[in-house]
Amino acid sequence: MFKQQYEYYCQLIEEYLDQLPWDQSLICKSMNYSLKAGGKRIRPVLALACIEVVGGQPLDFVKEAAALELIHTYSLIHDDLPALDNDDFRRGQPSNHKMFGEATAILTGDALLTYAFELLAQPSLAPPEKQLRVIRETAQAAGWQGMVGGQVLDTLSQEQNYSLIDIENIHRKKTGALLVASARLGAILGGGTEDQIEKISDYAALIGLAFQIKDDILDISSEQAILGKPVGSDLKQGKKTYVSVLGLSKAEKHLEDTIAAAKRCLADFSDSAEFLSSLADYIAQRNT
Repeated sequence: MFKQQYEYYCQLIEEYLDQLPWDQSLICKSMNYSLKAGGKRIRPVLALACIEVVGGQPLDFVKEAAALELIHTYSLIHDDLPALDNDDFRRGQPSNHKMFGEATAILTGDALLTYAFELLAQPSLAPPEKQLRVIRETAQAAGWQGMVGGQVLDTLSQEQNYSLIDIENIHRKKTGALLVASARLGAILGGGTEDQIEKISDYAALIGLAFQIKDDILDISSEQAILGKPVGSDLKQGKKTYVSVLGLSKAEKHLEDTIAAAKRCLADFSDSAEFLSSLADYIAQRNT
C-alpha cells in the first residue's frame, strides 16, 4: 500500500513538471537536466501526504508541492559546486556544473528557486491568507534562517569542534527546514487545525534529522554505483557528521530512536497517518 501511494504521489509531481512551459534555451535544458534526473521526490510527496492526512485533496495542490522539488533541486546544484561540497556526480550522472559549467549551474539554481516562488504565487485553490502563509514559511525555510543558514554552518564544520547538538542545529536548518516547510505547506493548504499543523511539524523535524543521519551513514557505508554520488566526500573534507561525532553504531541507534520519536508525533492521527509512519521507515531503510 505504501509503495503504491508513494508512486501515485510521484506520478502527480512528474506529470506536473512535464507540462511546465519549458523552451529550448540553455537555462531550461540545464534546469531540466537536474530536475528530471530522478530523485525520491520526498518533499513534494510529504506535502501531498500531509494534505491528505488533514482531510484535504492532494490533486488541488500539486503545483505547490512541485514547487518544493524545484527548491530542493536548486539546493543540490549549489551544494555540488566546487566552492561547497565539490561533488562531480549527483543521482548517478555528472553534476550540473560538470555538464554546463559553474556559471550556468549557479544561474540554474537561481532560476529554479525563483521559479518555485512564481509557482507558489500563482492563483491557488487555497484562501489568500493561507497561500501567503505558505509562501512566507517556505521562503524562511529556504533562506538564511533555514537551508542557506545551515549550509553556511556546514561549510564551517571542518574548522570547529562540533558536538551532537551543533550537528543537529546544522541539519535542522540545512536538511530539516525544507522538510518541515513541506509538511506545513500540506497541512496548511489541506485545512489542518493549528494543533494538527504543529504535530505534523514536529514529525517532519524528526524525519529531517533522520534523513541526514541516514545520509551520513550511507556516505561511509554505501558505494557510488548505488548511491549515485561519491561516497566518503564528507570524510575527505573533514566535515563533522553524525558518524564522525557518534561513531557508526551509535549513529545507527540514534537513527532508530529518531524514527521512533517521529512516529509518536502521529499518535493523534490514528490510521490516517499510516503513510507518514511508513515514510519514516522508508527514510531509515533507504539505500540511496
